[in-house]
Amino acid sequence: MTQRKIIHVDCDCFYAAIEMRDEPKLATRPIAVGGSADRRGVIATCNYEARAYGVRSAMSTRHALSLCPQLTVVKPRMEVYRQASQQIQQIFRRYTELVEPLSLDEAYLDVTDSQHCGGSATRIAQEIRAAVWEKLRITVSAGVAPNKFLAKIASDWRKPNGLFVITPNQVDGFVSDLPVTRLHGVGQVTAKKLERLGIANCRDVRARDKLYLARELGSFGERLWQLAHGLDERPVVVDSRRQSLSVEHTFDQDLPDLSACLQQLPALYQQFTERLARLASRYRPDKPFVKLKFHDFSQTTLEQAGVGMAVADYQALLEQAYARGDKPVRLMGLGVRLSPLGVPGEQFRLFGDEQGWR
Repeated sequence: MTQRKIIHVDCDCFYAAIEMRDEPKLATRPIAVGGSADRRGVIATCNYEARAYGVRSAMSTRHALSLCPQLTVVKPRMEVYRQASQQIQQIFRRYTELVEPLSLDEAYLDVTDSQHCGGSATRIAQEIRAAVWEKLRITVSAGVAPNKFLAKIASDWRKPNGLFVITPNQVDGFVSDLPVTRLHGVGQVTAKKLERLGIANCRDVRARDKLYLARELGSFGERLWQLAHGLDERPVVVDSRRQSLSVEHTFDQDLPDLSACLQQLPALYQQFTERLARLASRYRPDKPFVKLKFHDFSQTTLEQAGVGMAVADYQALLEQAYARGDKPVRLMGLGVRLSPLGVPGEQFRLFGDEQGWR
């Protein structure tokens, strides 16, 4: 049984990097890619100059401009970003077909059986980073480790434009001092609960047994124990089947009541059905759902199996979803869960050996 070798590649401020590449005068300015402040826009990403002011992705554009008045906000060019992502994916596949894209700008690669670079995962990561720079003139950071959990942490360790390697014999020491806030699944609520339990890092987790963690944290307790020991057996999943399809719209003015929401439904429904028609040959629609975000940023999603997908069915879901909040709506979305049509699953090796890391 050989030890797996996983690479996580993450582009550095991807959308912003493309904009700075195509407009060099932006390179020294704080910039963000996102929507307009006067249309309730949100920041998709920003460069490191903007981050120095506290600007972050998912922040409202209005708030970002209050933090950094000189911020240049650029409208997204999604087609350009998709083309760049495809070029990066082509580079990945020079080295392995086991590629799991997480988004346009990051992916996992399983190079356990790759014969490139003498089988060295580190050298493969170095070549990928150099090739992306040569082809696209943007930088990427990479992490190399025995599993996905550690590879993702490693790729962030020396950002931007960095490479960090965790070999199998380094896992125990590296993970031991890792703050629990760096673990996947530990959000603000869980972090506060762990703090109350006196658990600040993985060494603290290791000092508790599984039963204690399960009693305090439920089903997540065992997962936390595994991560604190550097264990993650998830394979790199090549199957890129969609789980759902949806459309949504953020309104310039809050929709004041249910009647106003229902008036917006037909246009949103038409957009949704046009997108769904493009997938008809590959997926079977399953559960329809409606998403609402209210004026106070609280939100709800209501889905229901066994109902139709006519506009009247979505109207019924919308009425039920609105009743959960019964307050002005800033965003409305329609969607459906999807099931693939006769596509078999695949399994990949879970383990690898110690060779080929350097």
